[in-house]
Amino acid sequence: MTEMQFDVIIIGSGPGGYVAGIRAGQLGLKVAVVEREHLGGICLNWGCIPTKALLRSSEIFHLMHRLGEFGVSADNIRFDLAKMVERSRKVANQLSNGVKFLLKKYKATVIDGEAKFTAKNKIAVTHKGQTTEYQAKNFIIATGARARTLPGLEPDGKLTWTYKEAMVPPAMPKSLLVIGSGAIGIEFASFFRTLGAEVTVVEVLDRVLPVEDEEISAFALKAFTKQGMKVLLGASVEKLVKGQDNVTATIKAKDGKTQDIIVDRVILAVGVTGNVENMGLEAAGVKVEKGHIVVNEWGDTGVPGISAIGDVAGPPWLAHKAMHEGVIVVERIAGVKGLHPLDVSKVPGCTYCWPQVASVGMTEAKAKTAGREVKVGRFPFIGNGKAIALGETEGLVKTVFDAKTGELLGAHMIGAEVTELIQGYTVARALESTEAELLQTIFPHPTLSEMMHEAVLDAYGKTLHM
Repeated sequence: MTEMQFDVIIIGSGPGGYVAGIRAGQLGLKVAVVEREHLGGICLNWGCIPTKALLRSSEIFHLMHRLGEFGVSADNIRFDLAKMVERSRKVANQLSNGVKFLLKKYKATVIDGEAKFTAKNKIAVTHKGQTTEYQAKNFIIATGARARTLPGLEPDGKLTWTYKEAMVPPAMPKSLLVIGSGAIGIEFASFFRTLGAEVTVVEVLDRVLPVEDEEISAFALKAFTKQGMKVLLGASVEKLVKGQDNVTATIKAKDGKTQDIIVDRVILAVGVTGNVENMGLEAAGVKVEKGHIVVNEWGDTGVPGISAIGDVAGPPWLAHKAMHEGVIVVERIAGVKGLHPLDVSKVPGCTYCWPQVASVGMTEAKAKTAGREVKVGRFPFIGNGKAIALGETEGLVKTVFDAKTGELLGAHMIGAEVTELIQGYTVARALESTEAELLQTIFPHPTLSEMMHEAVLDAYGKTLHM
């Protein structure tokens, strides 16, 4: 085998790609990872990680204004936006370097450049004007996705932003319009509102965080409104007129009436579309639909030896889903026995707004639509001792069970640290737990996790602390 031939070539080094590269190296496969920009992809460099660093800064700033509640005082509380952004970039760089170290540790070859299929088993990688061909028995496409744009609302990077510009603002906007109330839109709305910006969120659907359970969405809307966020539901942005240093947005309500608002900046957060262009996918015979590569539950594209994982392969657009897919695909290539395909219903979702939102499995409405008879349990943060001690009494834990079998169909949470708590229910779903095991599980006291037990108890009329 020459240097230009590999067992596996992975195109893209985001969470799916780099994890696939590490796992392939661990299994003794000769593997290469092709990356055109930064190791770690969007998630590590411009998404999941640096946004959480920014949100942590805003969370601390928010807590500083509550010091009196905790018997602490401080004067002249202020923030330095440039330092917040600088810390966020340092965090991203640290993790990108960590990915480089791990790929090297497991003997994965990193190839800089942009890959294009020239045949089903061959790619050409172009870097700084030089093109080199590589062959492999297997290819994994992990090229990720980018922000979707809408006609007439295209971002210019100065007045209208995607997540990328929103993450490194040169100055604090006094007012902001966020188009889209999914996870990305709401996280940025939360960040800038907490730091004092006047924030308006426009959502074309009839509720915020539309993929979440309706009850959680309603709770979130109340919390956001209480914080001073203006949320317009069932509305659309008809046009943006750019001024010297502001934007006039024409917003159409569901009743057809329009209004103009003037804001300093606009963030476009209306979803993502897969990076499928200029890759020679047609030459390889790979099928693309609606901006994403078509795959089955194993990541197969239908072309022998070519798989696709992560955002480029469609929703849910989550880093941990991509990582899991990467491991599945590589282990299949290596001939590992006893594998299970991806079960999307067991993929948790987390949104790091304030309050946090997390969920796994079916919403109550989806369970009923699927013909399930359900038992639903709820427990509020105000009934939990640890939440009261922390001063975090705003929140709710909700569980959905199959009334006949006791299967945990879904869990939905809003409040402090629920992005950490959700994993308990995710493990329960993976283990196919029923209410019987969950009712008998001992939860430590005093913890926020006790609410998870109480929400199960409530579904079966056994709640203790309400």
